Amino acid sequence: MATVSEVQVEAETEDLANKSRFLDVVMIMLRKQPLASFGAAIVLAMIFMAVFADVITTIDPEANDLEFMLTAPGDQFFLGTDQFGRDLLTRIIYGARTALFVGFTCAIVGSTLGLVLGVASAYFGGLFDLIIQRVVDVIMAFPLIILALAVVATLGPGVENVIIAITIPFVPQCARVVRSNALAIREIPYVDAARALGFSHMRIIMRHMVPNVMAPFLIMLTSFLGQAILLEASLSYLGLGVQEPTAAWGLMLQGGAEEYAESAPWVAIWPGVAISLAVFGFNLFGDGVRDTLDPKLRSQ
Repeated sequence: MATVSEVQVEAETEDLANKSRFLDVVMIMLRKQPLASFGAAIVLAMIFMAVFADVITTIDPEANDLEFMLTAPGDQFFLGTDQFGRDLLTRIIYGARTALFVGFTCAIVGSTLGLVLGVASAYFGGLFDLIIQRVVDVIMAFPLIILALAVVATLGPGVENVIIAITIPFVPQCARVVRSNALAIREIPYVDAARALGFSHMRIIMRHMVPNVMAPFLIMLTSFLGQAILLEASLSYLGLGVQEPTAAWGLMLQGGAEEYAESAPWVAIWPGVAISLAVFGFNLFGDGVRDTLDPKLRSQ
């Protein structure tokens, strides 16, 4: 029978192995899954476009020029202009900043809070777990878009409120998935050994449980990215998200999708293409992460 110290060493060795696997997962995914590589290329192109927007274009995305109102795509304006004479290519490039900022913030904050809540719920169990899971059930009973609409309608439009509205539905989703994995980790002998050694609850959770639920956490994190971008665009299109004159893809659709659908279709086409590519890229990348980390899918 293994001693407490041997069990502890075994747990530490397993944690190190898991961390190494997580560091290598992206390389494995890119090598074995071409679709995931294509999704990663789209994501990297978006990040490059957002970070170096000032270098890629020198045009002010918020500057109006009514002289060039609704100019068709051509040599001067590659993707044309909108109803205020603003260059669509420039606004799409700067819109990537808004989409990525909202997407990454909501996904990281929502999944991290869900990770903490899910692990704590599984570890402590009892009444604490019961209360947390009933709250999770209530929140998850509402469709994601309906809950986001209710929150942003209460708080008002704006980037900060959109982030809050999108983050709230993500927390219970991640907490539910992480909890189901953490329940199995809680029963492993090295957790009991850590308790016997007198380790604090925080140390056991952070040192032994959290590293071993990182796979479902990363899967949920990547899946949230595309959802957050799509939700932000939806809220902005409805007038409850980002407000003018900030460059945002959903807001660009709101201004041209209906009124100029026939006379100037490029006003709605290019923002729609940008949203579709972004969501498509993040979904492909997320599917690759899931297939690489999920043992059942990896073995098939």
